[in-house]
Amino acid sequence: MNPLHEALNHLTRRQFFSGAGLALGGVALNWLAPRLGAAGAAPGAAPGSRVHPALAGLPHFAPTAKRIIYLHMNGGPSQLDTFDYKPGLSGHFDVDLPDSIRQGQRITTMTSGQTRFPVAPSVFSFARHGQSGAWVSDLLPWTAKVVDDLAIVRSVHTNAINHDPACTFLMTGSEIPGKASIGSWLSYGLGSENNDLPAFVVLTPRFSPKVSAQALFTRMWSSGFLPTSHTGVTLRAQGDPVLFLDNPHGVDAGSRRAMLDSLNKFNGLAHARHGDPETLTRIAQYEMAFRMQTSVPELTNFSNESAATLDLYGPDVREPGSFAASCLLARRLAERDVRVVQILHRGWDQHGNLPGDHRIQCLDTDRGCYALITDLKQRGLLKDTLVIWAGEFGRTVYSQGTLTATNYGRDHHPRCFSIWLAGGGVKGGVVYGETDDFSYNIVRDPVSLHDVNATLLHCLGIDHLKFTVKKQGLEQRLTGVEPASVVRGILA
Repeated sequence: MNPLHEALNHLTRRQFFSGAGLALGGVALNWLAPRLGAAGAAPGAAPGSRVHPALAGLPHFAPTAKRIIYLHMNGGPSQLDTFDYKPGLSGHFDVDLPDSIRQGQRITTMTSGQTRFPVAPSVFSFARHGQSGAWVSDLLPWTAKVVDDLAIVRSVHTNAINHDPACTFLMTGSEIPGKASIGSWLSYGLGSENNDLPAFVVLTPRFSPKVSAQALFTRMWSSGFLPTSHTGVTLRAQGDPVLFLDNPHGVDAGSRRAMLDSLNKFNGLAHARHGDPETLTRIAQYEMAFRMQTSVPELTNFSNESAATLDLYGPDVREPGSFAASCLLARRLAERDVRVVQILHRGWDQHGNLPGDHRIQCLDTDRGCYALITDLKQRGLLKDTLVIWAGEFGRTVYSQGTLTATNYGRDHHPRCFSIWLAGGGVKGGVVYGETDDFSYNIVRDPVSLHDVNATLLHCLGIDHLKFTVKKQGLEQRLTGVEPASVVRGILA
């Protein structure tokens, strides 16, 4: 590579943009001008106009959901101890899992050195709940109260066996980093109906210090190959929700507005000269930050919530950064028409002491999940808000490490796990799919993660096969290149 030649080539492009580009830049600025402004709609914008409209042709058909709330239990909850009841396992306690069941299974390095794979029945009690009679563990007494609003899918499977690629696959449809997350796809395709808040918001509530946790990677809410304006915006669990959002001391809103106007002019000239689409992203994000100076403090202030609502979420809701507070914040975002809210709760990776640690995790999240569903339903929002609860994979029926009558650990298990969905066109009171007697293999209605994502897109009015972006010579899509189908058995 010759730097001089490269510079000359770049100058040639600049010469092109200096002619045609300046005119195009003017058109771009004229297009942006009515969409960029102070808090609320910009000066000159028509009332109710959208700063980030949907792509032409989207949605493909009438959606049943306008928005999605994704509750990710990072680390992999045990389906055997939550939703996949296997009473027959009590007769197999400490008996080696048959090789015929484990045939062809990839085992992690954490248990590959074990000489035995003893079956560990769940120590938790299960009972039927609701009119549907769905089995739910006593770990989840609050979730059990809304089981008739849930579609529980027991037959989900994934490709990855380790956390990082499994979480990346769950959120982007690929184990390979660099792809766009589902929230970014939806922001890009469907746009935003709120000009003062991001279309895609990410919450990372705190978790119990008594459990260990895997790291969270930004690729789970990254825009990947899509414009960076569609990356999820994280609201911090403690302190200021967004760092550096407030004006510096001595700078008032009018001064900030004048500074942004000048900066936008310079960025507009830079875009006209270089044609870099990220320059337009920069302009838009500066404007969004300006509007968020007003919208975020109002959003995170719970003082106008009724005592009954706060009681619904339980005492933890009054603690900033708790899972319950994040769920209430998700409801407030939903009623403000934020397109995607992602809550990532950590600490579900129990290779040892699963009974004790899973109890801690469920105490932390169970009531918040119940309250979110109930609150959305009471306000008429559940009918067009799709809620999903999922980990990146399940856990093994055999114990990792020492097995006793009251304690065990479970390794990663991608072959089958349980998730649930509610609202937004999903049929409540449904249990879909079935696993074998060991909750090890799927015996009826398998559902891949690509199927899950195809279903989520379908509820939002998108045909996953038609929603593509050309990149690296491929028509990229959230559901990848493998066959994927909408899970119609859980749709209303």
